Amino acid sequence: MSWEKVKLGEVTESCLGKMLDQKKNKGSYKPYLANVNVRWGFFDLDNLQEMRFEDDEDEKYGIKYGDLIICEGGEPGRCAIWKEQIPNMKIQKALHRVRVHDIMDFRFVYYWFLLAGKQGALKQYYTGATIMHMPGQKLKEVLIDKPPLIVQQRIGAYLETFDNLIENNQKQIKLLEEAAQRLYKEWFVDLRFPGYENCKIVDGVPVEWKKKKLDEIADVIMGQSPKSEFYNKEHKGLPFHQGVGSYGARFVQDDTYSTSFTKVAEANSILFSVRAPVGRLNITKNKIVIGRGIAAINSKSGFQSYLFYALKERFFKDDILGNGAIFASISKNELLNQVFVIPDAKIMSAYEKIAAALDKKIEVVDMQLQQLVEARDRLLPKLMNGEIEV
Repeated sequence: MSWEKVKLGEVTESCLGKMLDQKKNKGSYKPYLANVNVRWGFFDLDNLQEMRFEDDEDEKYGIKYGDLIICEGGEPGRCAIWKEQIPNMKIQKALHRVRVHDIMDFRFVYYWFLLAGKQGALKQYYTGATIMHMPGQKLKEVLIDKPPLIVQQRIGAYLETFDNLIENNQKQIKLLEEAAQRLYKEWFVDLRFPGYENCKIVDGVPVEWKKKKLDEIADVIMGQSPKSEFYNKEHKGLPFHQGVGSYGARFVQDDTYSTSFTKVAEANSILFSVRAPVGRLNITKNKIVIGRGIAAINSKSGFQSYLFYALKERFFKDDILGNGAIFASISKNELLNQVFVIPDAKIMSAYEKIAAALDKKIEVVDMQLQQLVEARDRLLPKLMNGEIEV
């Protein structure tokens, strides 16, 4: 099916966000989105920063429901639809705000960018020899499809049903994880574990509990990135992961592969981010090669769920804006020397049983989430190319 082609600048209004300049910026501190906060299809709001905005800048740098927020650098073109997740949000200069005219459906434009990003069709609009960017003028020149508005709306609504289900699964994972984390805090931070009323406390911990360094209770492998010639996307070697993300699924998904097995994490290892934001956690279902941004951690006693939530409690705090990390980076020695309170075997086993059951539910929901992503991605090119009508 042949659809009209138009330049993005003909059917949208766009602008860059505000330059971060602590000396020149005036006004009151307000949260803003940076490049790192924008993922494909959603926003990672765990680590928001603030800068000064004046009242008359609200319209210029503010964003509204339905705006597309598009990365200018990093991975130029990566974008998501803003749906008022947080009121009065602003954007930093590394991002474009794109507001569509009424002849376009903002969901259709987003899915066009998602497909173009997957197919590499946006690279022709990049500038820069080593660090890629998509400046405002190049963004306006992006040539997109413009089917009739009713067709755009149908495609956008159909694909959005998948993304709504994906988002619901993400929320379920978060709620299940929060339940295990609350129980960890109640038992091992507030010391309200079963039988605490009859337990003697010495130096702030129950008398039968111990304080141990991480290297006493866990095996830790620090990642090391292979040379670039070992990378591929053709499923040669083992999956390779450079960093840990908190955006979306709890379990890491395979993308790039490596034929160099410099540092390997076994299946079901905890993946721990050693770079900002330190303490992000994922779990790998498969054996993978890990890069310099990751440490693979496994409990020596088999209490993997306890260890996961102990690490999360230590490194991510609710009283820091957006659940931010308390370290910018952490060395191997600093990580290995972290001291944790280890309860007696009975209490540890009781917690592990509950937390592991919650983690099993998380794994099931995560599997459903990935199936939804795969189904949407199979349909995406067929709908956006007019091969399938809705």
